[in-house]
Amino acid sequence: MQKAKMMARAATVMCAGAMVAVGVAGPATAATTTGSAAKADTPTTAATDPVLSGDRWVTIVRVQSFESGVALPEDGFLREADDDSGRQLFVPKPLGGDEYLIKAYDDANDRPLCWQEYHPQTTASLRVEGASCNPRKPEQRFTITAVGDEEYAISNRSAYLQRASNGNLILEELGDAALDDTYRLVDNGPAPHSCH
Repeated sequence: MQKAKMMARAATVMCAGAMVAVGVAGPATAATTTGSAAKADTPTTAATDPVLSGDRWVTIVRVQSFESGVALPEDGFLREADDDSGRQLFVPKPLGGDEYLIKAYDDANDRPLCWQEYHPQTTASLRVEGASCNPRKPEQRFTITAVGDEEYAISNRSAYLQRASNGNLILEELGDAALDDTYRLVDNGPAPHSCH
């Protein structure tokens, strides 16, 4: 998370092969939570939130976690990290309705990786991996829906991003189960135009 905070203040970011400087006047902030946010029975549209405009860097933090944020390692699956490893800056690009292509960036990489559902073809849980961006692939079209004040559910084809008992982030169909894990999208400043 420290790397994402430093980049948001004044860092050099490579996007689409162009070197671009990004700066923010002050520290990135997230709304503080003074208790559990009320959750709607049915998630509502999130399209009016500026962090979902496709123009903003965001870090993604699981509301139920303490200090870690979501990271996409170069050679692995989406996970939570409390260090500087992996890609921790994201640009959710609107695709229409509540669907987004979630682009993951790292300061040392000039091309984004996009979140993609990974199905292991076994009884193992669905996971999220990084892949070349292709908005036509259904496994890359994630739904982000508001479930509280600045709190979102993230899903892909009715499988929700949840933290498993072993600590992995997985995609899980809820059935009759409750939605246990929700996320805050923390604004880290404007994303360079080449990253949209």
